[in-house]
Amino acid sequence: MTREVIRPPNVHPATGYSHAWKVGNTIYVAGQVAVDREGRLVGPGDFEAQAVQVFENLKAVLEAAGAGLEHVVKTTVFLTHFAHRDKFREVRARYFKEPFPASTLVFVESLAQPDWLIEVEAIAVVD
Repeated sequence: MTREVIRPPNVHPATGYSHAWKVGNTIYVAGQVAVDREGRLVGPGDFEAQAVQVFENLKAVLEAAGAGLEHVVKTTVFLTHFAHRDKFREVRARYFKEPFPASTLVFVESLAQPDWLIEVEAIAVVD
């Protein structure tokens, strides 16, 4: 089975971890956060802006692996505030269409940086 580290050119480089691994036809994407290509937080205090950036980063990582959002079969989502749940669902609906991926939503006290409001990891399968 082939194994390949994915290094997306349009996402801030990962430090101490990989953005994704493609193993066979499965792509494992590390948690994506709302940072731009230069590593700057997008939308400090603005949940919608952060959510959009997270999904754009996820899309870029998948594209670097030869996949798209339509190949995602599972997501795990971490939010820091329950109040963001409905806005999260609204933003997610812009990116995923039926059949929707299996999804786990977890509310946490904090992410790795205190200003991050959302993190999304994913598993995708390509033919």
